[in-house]
Amino acid sequence: MSKEQFLKGTLILTCTGLLCRLAGFFYRIFLSHTIGAQGVGIYQLSLPLSALLLAMTAFGMQAVISRGCASLQALGKDQQAKDTFLLGTGICMFLSVGISFILYKNAVFIAVRILKEPATLPLICLMSFCFPLSALHTCVSSYYYSMKQALTPSCIQLFEQAVRIGSSYLVYLILLSEKKPVTPLLAGIGALCGEIAACLSSLLTLGIHFQKTSYKIRFIHKPFASICRLFWESVPHTLNKVLLTLLGSIEVVLIPGQLQAYGLSRTDALGVYGVFTGMTLPLLLFPSALTTSAAVMLMPSIAQLQALGNRKRISYVVRSSCMGCLFLGCICALFFLFFGHFAGVFLFNSITAGNYITSLAFICPFLYMNTAMVSILNGLGKASRCLFHNMSGALLRILFVIFAIPAMGIRGYFYGMLSGELLLSLLHLIALIRYFTHLQQASASRLQ
Repeated sequence: MSKEQFLKGTLILTCTGLLCRLAGFFYRIFLSHTIGAQGVGIYQLSLPLSALLLAMTAFGMQAVISRGCASLQALGKDQQAKDTFLLGTGICMFLSVGISFILYKNAVFIAVRILKEPATLPLICLMSFCFPLSALHTCVSSYYYSMKQALTPSCIQLFEQAVRIGSSYLVYLILLSEKKPVTPLLAGIGALCGEIAACLSSLLTLGIHFQKTSYKIRFIHKPFASICRLFWESVPHTLNKVLLTLLGSIEVVLIPGQLQAYGLSRTDALGVYGVFTGMTLPLLLFPSALTTSAAVMLMPSIAQLQALGNRKRISYVVRSSCMGCLFLGCICALFFLFFGHFAGVFLFNSITAGNYITSLAFICPFLYMNTAMVSILNGLGKASRCLFHNMSGALLRILFVIFAIPAMGIRGYFYGMLSGELLLSLLHLIALIRYFTHLQQASASRLQ
């Protein structure tokens, strides 16, 4: 991938991310005013389950498709790249349909016994219909990223966000006209409508693309062997995502209970959790639209450079990406430190949100840089190393949830987040230094 392609793709994804996040902010403000902080907390409580199941079905194969297709295209093997995409997507769809059926049948048990919140039951039932749609949309986007075509998935993402917000507002108006209560199910309906729109638009654009390239699915070479290969290649990535998401889910589920152990009531605990996850974190992550966009383009770019054996270019891309993300993080940290309180009150009408934003400002440099470094390590094929790093950071945060929150409240979790990101940055840097040191030693050995 040329520098121009990388910058163009990053710019497109950044603009898309900023627009989606901006729309998402107004959407969260809308939700906070319609379903309240407790309703936002209930909705946020169901999201880790969604992330866990998507990790089991799509996120691992997403990395394989992006990295594998980019490497094959760099070597001029376009037919094999399309084969990889279709077979990988087929695996994802098969897994996601099975997971959706199991989730729907066990929704009551999950809501009552696992999430400990019966109010999440309607959301879980609705969520079960989203997974096959999300899996298809995710795989199609990964395929386009591997081809350095960021415009198509960006347009699909914007369309999905527009449908999500528009359908939620429409349902809200209907409930008001019928004088029915507005519940967190409002957000779930919007999510489902958005996924349907993204899935249909993905299929449309993909059909046009394959028709133009005259691809014939019947020419897939040894499909069964390719399916087995892709499946086993996705295992480290899937395990990484599943374990990380599972630990994150445990962390999220524990927080409301630990806040109650600190002395808050159930309603107050959900309210604090809703302010933190629904207001504070989205604002802190808003500037990461740039780093996330760069990370999306980094993995196929690094994989392509590695396939071509261009070590010097890899070193340059790694240094530039890490320094750029660190610089952005420092600027954002200063901004949130001085203007976080004002932003919380102005955007969310919440003094609590403003205090949380100011307290978490110092996390930005490490959070943004870690996004890029994880993508780089995955592009280099270091999925197992990322698994170890991410698990270490997640376990450290869980320890803070268990021991610090009952003693210090939500600020105990803030300290855990900062400690976890610091640990991740250190481990990622050590892994990258070792990788380039090994390359230098190997190069020196060949010269001798």
